[in-house]
Amino acid sequence: MGESDRYSDYRSSKRRILFGDDNNAIVALFALNIIFFILICTIKVVYLFFQKDAAAFNLEVLRLFEMPAQLSQLGKHPWTVLVHMFFHVNVWDILSNMLWLWAFGYILQDLAGNQRLIPIYIYGGLVGALSFILANYLLPQLKAEIPDTYLWGANAATMAIATATTTLAPDYRFFRNLNGGIPIWVLTLIYVLIDYSAIAGLSAAYSISHLGGAFTGFLFIILLKKGVDGSTWMNNCYHWFMNLFTPAANSTPSSVREKVFYNVGGKQPYKKTTHVTQQRVDEILDKINQHGYRFLSDEEKNILKRAAEEDL
Repeated sequence: MGESDRYSDYRSSKRRILFGDDNNAIVALFALNIIFFILICTIKVVYLFFQKDAAAFNLEVLRLFEMPAQLSQLGKHPWTVLVHMFFHVNVWDILSNMLWLWAFGYILQDLAGNQRLIPIYIYGGLVGALSFILANYLLPQLKAEIPDTYLWGANAATMAIATATTTLAPDYRFFRNLNGGIPIWVLTLIYVLIDYSAIAGLSAAYSISHLGGAFTGFLFIILLKKGVDGSTWMNNCYHWFMNLFTPAANSTPSSVREKVFYNVGGKQPYKKTTHVTQQRVDEILDKINQHGYRFLSDEEKNILKRAAEEDL
């Protein structure tokens, strides 16, 4: 049993990331998608109340959220490049995407850390949007339909999450008590078949968009394994913006050593002995939630190992 397996077994029996946890990336993504969906439904009810037809609703409301394939229209609504990946037209679309997002995102959040889920989602949506536009302009059979073609939904972003999870942990298994469990790639294959069957009658640009999202998730994990973390700059920008109006958060506090310890001429005043406590274990699990298991120090990995052995 490897260290990561020991961590997974310990975590599964002790503590998981819950929907009520602070800074839960899955909850944030769920909230954004649901808020947009409720907003659209509310506006649609208002339009129906005033007896406006569907054409007026599509032209005056939906065009503000869905991303156009035509570059001239996109120039008038540039925000749709980002907004479209949180926007759904019907109940089935949002339920399907949120179900798969939870299935794969929950695992990815556990294994790679809480701070990588949203960046992968956004990268997948952006590359999916770029692939959608390029497909409409490069495929001859689609050029005539460009003015009336639009992209919406979290499909490409969710596909990026699914592919990233499968690439990161291809040996991950569900229902391990059932003949050794079901490999995650089986679930991924089922998801891809369902997703592509749902868009079978639509333009090929939608399939290419979802493929672009899948490639993004795969590439993100490959680069992460090589030491290139594509989420760092995005998280830094987020924290910078959130702390922009809180000067106390931007100040650099004095270290504990500067405040407490005195000069002992390079000698160690004491020998540190690590004690395994529930509080210390929880702190390590929180660190994994935010950054992932591979960012733990040897001491922290040893604490988790001892906690699993002692059944703390």
